[in-house]
Amino acid sequence: MKRSWQTVVGVVLVALMLFPVYWMFNVSLTKTSDMRADPPHWFPWDPTFEGYSAALGQQLPALATSLLIGLGTVALTLVVALPAGYALAKLRPRGGRTIDFLLLVAQMIPAVVMAMGFYAIYLRLGMLNTVAGLILADSTLAVPFAVLLFRAFMASIPHELLSAAQMDGASTWRTFRSIVLPLSRNSVITVSLFTFLWAWSDFVFASTLNRNSDTIPITLGIFRYIGNNTTQWNSIMATAVIASVPAAFLLILAQRYIAAGVTAGAVKD
Repeated sequence: MKRSWQTVVGVVLVALMLFPVYWMFNVSLTKTSDMRADPPHWFPWDPTFEGYSAALGQQLPALATSLLIGLGTVALTLVVALPAGYALAKLRPRGGRTIDFLLLVAQMIPAVVMAMGFYAIYLRLGMLNTVAGLILADSTLAVPFAVLLFRAFMASIPHELLSAAQMDGASTWRTFRSIVLPLSRNSVITVSLFTFLWAWSDFVFASTLNRNSDTIPITLGIFRYIGNNTTQWNSIMATAVIASVPAAFLLILAQRYIAAGVTAGAVKD
């Protein structure tokens, strides 16, 4: 009986949390003439795809820009964080604990504070309104998390395995490339997914560093779309639904790798 009540409560809470997502999908299929119906249409009885047609026609460039920024951020984050995590976990450089502390502190800095700093720097370097500038800015949020996660996982790799490779003549770089990287698949997938989602959903950096560009990510595209089309809510919601599809698809596809990657290094033998 107790378990049944727990199930009911769980279902109700999940339904409440997912209702905004459902309503977004419902409105995206609602005709403009039915938007102000009283009472509102709780189900898309007479659906229309005019919102999706308008969204795809106007927002495809923004979606492509977000995809480019997301993939670029993932690549830059992995290039920086993988060797850094390995060095902290296995090479034990001087000041390793201080670096760990600084990485934790870096994750506590509000994005809006960092955006103001980036704006001042980019203004001098001429990097405002560029895709490369957004990739670099988004990477600053992902790298500290990635380094700490890689460090936790790589610290759990048996030292004897790495010593055996070195006895066979493998250099530090060869050991990292041939042994550590293949074993770190779950953590790499986890970091890549979270990094992509952060870059895909970023609005603070995009609105601060890319406000005057014609090449904008989808978050800024939705923001401008709302300002220009306050009566076409089906198109606005259709854009939001389309922007949510890649994130949902990646989460479903990689959920088992995420569970393994997040708990990597949590338990040691």
